Amino acid sequence: MSRVNLALAFVLVACALAVVQAQHRARVYFVELERLKKEARALDEQWGQLQLEQGTWANPARVDAAARGRLGLISPPQDRIRVETLSEAP
Repeated sequence: MSRVNLALAFVLVACALAVVQAQHRARVYFVELERLKKEARALDEQWGQLQLEQGTWANPARVDAAARGRLGLISPPQDRIRVETLSEAP
């Protein structure tokens, strides 16, 4: 009976160690999950800021002003503008 008790005690200690290890791993994973959630929130915020910035830079009036001011571009004269239309294929 003593060997059975010793074997059961060994199994009990092994199970207890496995539980402790599983709890530790769960805590480590939880901390990692929270860190990743925080990083995802920061990236979402940065994405929103970049979308606003893109909208600002892509504004046609701003592009036109930059083209005229910094690059010295002007609209072509009306006689230089030609409008092409696509004919439908048979």
